[in-house]
Amino acid sequence: MSQVRTGAIISYIGLGINILIGLIYTPWMIHSIGQDNYGLYTLAMSIISLFVFDFGLSSAVTRYIAKYLAEGKPAKANDCLGLAYRLYLFIDLILFLVLVSVYFFIPQIYESLSSDEIQKFKIVYIIASVFSILSFPFIPLNGILNASEKFIQLKLCELANKLIIVFSMSICLIMGYGLYALVLVNACSGLIMIILKIICVNKFTAIRVNFHYNNSKEKKELLKFSGWTTVISVSQRMIFNLAPSILGIMSGSSSIAIVGVAITIEGYIFAFANGINGLFLPRVSRILTTDRNLILPLMVKVGRIELMIISTMVIIFLCVGREFIQLWVGKSFSTAYICALLFILPSIIQMPQEIASTAIVAANKVKHQAYVFMLMALTNLALAFIFTKLWGVIGLSISICIAYFVRTLGMNVLYKRDLDIDIKTFFTQTYKPFFTPIIISIVIGIIINILINGDSWFIFITKTLILSFVIAVSMWRLGMNNCEKEMLTSFLRKR
Repeated sequence: MSQVRTGAIISYIGLGINILIGLIYTPWMIHSIGQDNYGLYTLAMSIISLFVFDFGLSSAVTRYIAKYLAEGKPAKANDCLGLAYRLYLFIDLILFLVLVSVYFFIPQIYESLSSDEIQKFKIVYIIASVFSILSFPFIPLNGILNASEKFIQLKLCELANKLIIVFSMSICLIMGYGLYALVLVNACSGLIMIILKIICVNKFTAIRVNFHYNNSKEKKELLKFSGWTTVISVSQRMIFNLAPSILGIMSGSSSIAIVGVAITIEGYIFAFANGINGLFLPRVSRILTTDRNLILPLMVKVGRIELMIISTMVIIFLCVGREFIQLWVGKSFSTAYICALLFILPSIIQMPQEIASTAIVAANKVKHQAYVFMLMALTNLALAFIFTKLWGVIGLSISICIAYFVRTLGMNVLYKRDLDIDIKTFFTQTYKPFFTPIIISIVIGIIINILINGDSWFIFITKTLILSFVIAVSMWRLGMNNCEKEMLTSFLRKR
């Protein structure tokens, strides 16, 4: 558990640095390159991530390596990686052809952009595409480190990447470099992180890729698993990665910039709440091979912690989020408050259930999960263009919120049917104790916001600290059990 605990701590340190970078760097970047250029930057990143993803192979690599290591078969893990890398290289070639094809149709796809914006976007697109093609074959590195439970090394690499980015981008902004330099810095720092991960895999794990191994039956099994995971990944990209393109088609670069800020906020909150979930796949895999009845207790234990984290962040953003956005990036981005709020509301239900989602992957039930995510994507696609035409960027955010709730409802059906998890017991033990402190905190937060008026960082920070104290006291007195209180006090005493 020391790897899990330390990995989680490093993860949250990295996230804290990332949030601090966002607080300082995002408004600096928008001010330096302009709102329209920031919109183009967001659009380019979304297009690349829409096409370039791991096609489910990363989850397959993590799942099978964790399984083989748990069974004491390291040689099989090496063989599995050999098959995975063959597939990655083949897909990389296909991606190269797709990205080149898309480049020639950029003016036809994004008719709402001006000719000058089209030219800028093409250059940004080329830089991001080249990096994506070069980095794609190295996606399994995360799966290797995760499956080997080398969380400390993985999180340190990610932390180093963040520090390299902020240092390099700060130099670019200070020197007055523009949009192209910022995209190039992101690409170079990503390549440095790949090198660091390769070193960690070679030094801290016994995993070595067997490039000579080839087995048609196992390759089909790997493709079957990753095929459904690919459907999940594509469905996920029909949400945030498609959002800037929908606005690029129907609105313009300013709207893309607004949704880009909202997506950034949602990303921070998701990453903070999800900081520990990714560390449990090896443990869940072992539980599934021994006693599935242990999944629910672990789900409740982790879910309660997740609920405290995510509800605290949602309450604070609900009460003072609008003021934060106006101070952070300016009043022209005020609409991003409603967008971000709609993005994060479904996470109150989704995030505390991530152990069950991990168990779905470990139990190889991704086919049914893929159906749920397809339903989510189709719901968003059916509503997004209609709602965006009616209400602009707010309409797009409403369609995403509805699609997320559809996914959460569908996943709860799977947890009950495929894993035999008592969802009613989970909600009773996880949510019921925190219902009262959450409601009390929201009411007091609204009162604080009304009583303390102002338009400065000092007043905002004061209100946030008071509200954080109220939430902490409410959850301590009315929600947390003795085990959680002891765990928190023990952690604080050690630190």
